[in-house]
This record gives sequence, C-alpha cells and structure tokens, in this order.
Amino acid sequence: MVAQRRLVLGALTVVSLLCIYVLAGNLQTLSWSVEPLKRLAHGSQWRDLAPSPSPTAPRGHARTTGTPSAHTSSLANCRVSNISGADHVGTTTRTGRPSLLPPRQEDALTADPFIGDAYMSEDVPPQTDCPDAIRSRVPKTEFTKRFLKNIPVLQWSKDATLDEHRRLSRYVGAHGWGGVTFEELAETLAVLNSSANSVMLDDWKRRGPASCCIRCAVVGNGGILKDSKKGKEIDDHHYVFRTNGAIMAGFEEDVGARTTHYTFSTNTLMNSMRSYASLGYRGPPQSQETRYVFLPDHDRDYLLMKAAAVHAPVQRGPERGIDPSRYFGKDVSANKLKMYHPDFIRYLRNRFLPSNTLRSKYKNLYRPSTGAVMLLAALHTCDQVSAYGFMTPDYRRYSDHYYDRSYRPVGFYINHDLRLEMLLWQQLHAAGLIKLYMRS
Repeated sequence: MVAQRRLVLGALTVVSLLCIYVLAGNLQTLSWSVEPLKRLAHGSQWRDLAPSPSPTAPRGHARTTGTPSAHTSSLANCRVSNISGADHVGTTTRTGRPSLLPPRQEDALTADPFIGDAYMSEDVPPQTDCPDAIRSRVPKTEFTKRFLKNIPVLQWSKDATLDEHRRLSRYVGAHGWGGVTFEELAETLAVLNSSANSVMLDDWKRRGPASCCIRCAVVGNGGILKDSKKGKEIDDHHYVFRTNGAIMAGFEEDVGARTTHYTFSTNTLMNSMRSYASLGYRGPPQSQETRYVFLPDHDRDYLLMKAAAVHAPVQRGPERGIDPSRYFGKDVSANKLKMYHPDFIRYLRNRFLPSNTLRSKYKNLYRPSTGAVMLLAALHTCDQVSAYGFMTPDYRRYSDHYYDRSYRPVGFYINHDLRLEMLLWQQLHAAGLIKLYMRS
C-alpha cells in the first residue's frame, strides 16, 4: 500500500512539473520583441532591422539577397499612359468574408489594448501576374513575419458597420474611429461606394496588361531632390505618389510633373497651405489622373471627404463653410477620393514603425508620418516601388525641402519618429523591396 501511494505521488509530481514547464513556455512566447531590433546608443530610436547595403554595391541597387533586383524584371518597362477620367475596374474589388487577423504571439505588447495588433483581413486579388512583384519577394526577406498581404489599405462603404465601429472606436486618431460617431462615419463612407474607392490603383486595367509589372514612384519633399535631375525618371513610372507641400512648378526637372495619388490629412493640407504659400504652394495637384487619398487623423477628415464628394461646403468643424473645390477642383468626383483604413495605419505603426514613443506619455500623439504612410501604402499595392526625396543617413547635407530658398535643417517632433523611418527605408532598400534614391 505504501509503495502504491509513493507511486501515485510521484506520478502527480511529474504531471505538475510538466504543466509548469508548458505554462512557462507559453508565457515566454508573449514577451515583446519587435523583430530583432537593436537599440541606438543615443536613446529612444532603433538600430537597423537588417544589415546595411554593402559599401561596394552600386548606388541605387539592392544588396544581393539571392534573387534578382525588384527593378530588373524584363516586364518592368511597360508603357506609361496618362489616364484621364475616373473610370474604375470592377474586377479588383475585395472578395471573401472579412475576418480579423490575429496578433503576433511573440509580441507581449500586443496584449496592451492601446496597441490593438489585430486587423481586418480581406482577399484582394493581385492586379497583375508580375513575376518579380513585391508580394513574391517579401517571403524571402526578414519582413515576412510583419507583412500582411490581406490587410485592407483603404476603407469604403462596406466597412461602415456597427460591429466594426465598436471594434475600432477603441483606438484614437488615425488608428481607429475613436471620436467619430457611427452616424458621421456612415454618412462619409456612404459616398465611397464604388470599387474605385476600395482599391488604390483603380484604373490599372486601362493602363497596362496583366503581365506587366506596376511601377510606382513615391516622391517625398526632401532636400536631397534638389538638383537631382530625376524628374523624367519619376514621371516615367505608371503611378506617381506625392504628399503635403508637393510644389512642382519650377522644379519639374528634379521632381517631375505628374501626380496620380496625393496623400494628406486635412491638418497637414492646411499646414502646407499656410507654411509654403510664399514658395508657390497653392494646394493639392489637380489633373484628370490625380486621386486624393485622405489620411483620417480626426473627424474633420471625414467631414471634408463627404463635402468634396457631394460638392457642398463643409458642414462643421474648423473647415466649416469651406468649398472643397478650391483644393480638389470643381470636377472632382467621388470615384477619385480614397481614405486609408485605420487598421492599416495602426498596422504600420505596430509592425513597421514601433517607436519608443509608444512607451511614453506621448503615445497618443505618435503615428507614422504622412510620407511614411504613403510609401508603405505603395509597398502594399504596387509591384515595384522607387522612393525619392526620403530621408537618408546623410540628411544633414540637404535642406529640409527641395524647394527651400535657403538651408533649413530637418525638424524632429514627438508625433513622428523620422530617424526610425529613415532606418526602415534603408532596410527595405537592402532587402530589395524598394529602390531608394540616395546620393553617393
């Protein structure tokens, strides 16, 4: 009898130890480690996510990764056609039942309700058969665990449901619908009710064949573009993305003249019009091929969006009474308006640009810069991306903007982490996912 009791006691001890071991292992997987990042020695910034390009590699080409450069495909040089009008493609709309993408279990910070590392997932069929597209290259890089191919980049009418509003109202600013009532949201998104509003490159079917690789130029306003002579190269892309104070008149040789997608928030638009009026900025570019992509920071973005779509003055808020046609032209249609999905902005913050500001009392102020959102949106929608006018490690050599009349140093503020963004561009370039313009 004593022997039997000892045997049972021993078995219970073994089982208990096994349970403790398994529990400890599960807890360990929740410890936060945002992809192997090394801290910078000077505090709150981050070291490179991946090795820097080899110093002997030719400038402007990706570091060797065992696969060809994302910009050497024989299909890359499809003809560019300047599309007029706002016709859209019905074959590229989202399909399948929306579902939530689960958080990354290796990140303990995902348990913080403020972070919200779970996102809407929907099937968006590829628009091309490009053999060397970014989506096919990501799995071969260190970005594969962070990149979500089914993340919705844009929000539109079908996203305005009570369940979604309850879910996203937990997040403030650009990261959710906190502060936006369901009525305001539904009224605004109701005008974004065509397939053109749900996909970024809505006119691709008229621009090129499915076998072509969609080439996008994403143009920042950095001083590195001054005297670059990159204007023709930029305009030769299928699509040209610009943001905020995108002054082109007089600078076409360096920055080009086309704009297919203009990204802004109402706040950054108004600030640009005040700050750069003396330098020639009169408002967003206007052309038949230009689409306007709102980054919704506040309810005022939803109000301006709705007013622009229905050709009426803004109803309330700081822009009350303003006629949106002064910014977007009298002929703007709802099909030319788009709005970033808050899940997409939060996903970029959490997985690509997790600044240490998220651990500070200023965490509510932080989001990726408007230019960063634009560049990463292109990364998720284009086959090949070339970035111009973004900050590089030698940024002190250049003025803040290419149109500055005298040298102005780059300004750093708590709401964006420009050094972290700079490091990310270096790593995306090294991984062959973008081609970043840098000077020798």
